[in-house]
Amino acid sequence: MPIPRHLTARRSPPLGGVARAPGDKSMSHRALILGAMATGVTDVEGLLEGDDILATARAVEAFGATVERLGGGRWRVTGRGGFEQPAGVIDCGNAGTGVRLLMGAAAGYPITATFDGDASLRKRPMKRITGPLASMGARLDWKSEPDRLPVEIRGGVLAAIDYVQTVASAQIKSAILLAGLNADGVTTVTEPEPSRDHTERMLRAFGVEVGVLPMEAGWRVSLKGGQRLTGTAVAVAGDPSSAAFPLAAGLIVPGSEVTAEGVMLNPLRTGLFETWREMGADLTVSNRRMAGGEEVGDVTARHSALRGVVVPPARAASMIDEYPVLAATAAFAGGATVMRGIGEMRVKESDRIALMAAGLQACGVGVEEEPEGFIVTGGPVRGGATVTTHGDHRIAMSHLVLGLAADEAVTVDEPGMIATSFPGFVELMRGLGADIASSA
Repeated sequence: MPIPRHLTARRSPPLGGVARAPGDKSMSHRALILGAMATGVTDVEGLLEGDDILATARAVEAFGATVERLGGGRWRVTGRGGFEQPAGVIDCGNAGTGVRLLMGAAAGYPITATFDGDASLRKRPMKRITGPLASMGARLDWKSEPDRLPVEIRGGVLAAIDYVQTVASAQIKSAILLAGLNADGVTTVTEPEPSRDHTERMLRAFGVEVGVLPMEAGWRVSLKGGQRLTGTAVAVAGDPSSAAFPLAAGLIVPGSEVTAEGVMLNPLRTGLFETWREMGADLTVSNRRMAGGEEVGDVTARHSALRGVVVPPARAASMIDEYPVLAATAAFAGGATVMRGIGEMRVKESDRIALMAAGLQACGVGVEEEPEGFIVTGGPVRGGATVTTHGDHRIAMSHLVLGLAADEAVTVDEPGMIATSFPGFVELMRGLGADIASSA
């Protein structure tokens, strides 16, 4: 089917039903990469089959792993105990997490690899990753401009480092730890507050010893070089970042009750749920259980009278991808919702602070943009705008959710990019009763 040029969301009747959250994007990238670094077979259940993950699957194949799709969400990776010399450029598409983790992993092997991506990924900064890798001994050759893809990385003999982050980032931490697996000595990353810990958890599942030392603020994560990974079984939990969209719609569309099944409840990923509850959301969790080393549960959102809150900046690491959809729900809350300490949003797939502010303002919502955040003042939402997304999937989905409760329809451009993280988003939302239409 042709990809529509626009999607339009209109004020919908009460939403209801149960939807399965797609596989977690962060876990899916890591399952493929660690499986390729390991010796033997890694069977993955629940893999997210979005464009970003498929780009990572192609990348690890280029590094010598065998990758097979066995069925819906079921994949098998057969690793040869490390990365081999690739024959061509590693094209990561739009996958920011994928390229950064792959660069860290590749730096530990005596190979030369050139990493590239689409126009959006070429705009994203890379020195935050390549800087630490260079300190460990990797050699870099920027092909266009410093700090931007494409870049050639020559790996090999690395030395461990003790790296202190000023802003917690799971991507930076993970890239350093993956390089550290093949470095001489103990590699350590200290974070000012804990970022998502999927890499640490999954490394242990592959047989790697990882130390975590809580500190007065944040923590210190370390591993010794020379450890080998052994293939294992990985069950990917439901992505809380994706589940946020149907749940947000359930909170703001009058009369709604929506349940997302199998959502990961890792405390480093549930900052949005905590924030919603502080805003007065009727949000409950049932059927708690373990899957793939992570606690999961079924999360139900019911239409709620929300109020504005001040989101603690320290919570940003646990919900950095969810601020766009939080801003969409804040548009319907009474009073102001203050979101600060989130400058990282400006260097995602787009400048998400600027795009969310512009889109909300076009829909009649009061927004005050700041260098490191923004303030959304809720009230009646007029809607009636066509929102420019710059190809950012979370900007598109957030404004479509907004349109389901706005007075007038909300249209987004470039909706094809939604497939990078949430294939089947429109069909899932329509199944709950959402009025979302496409146009050529």
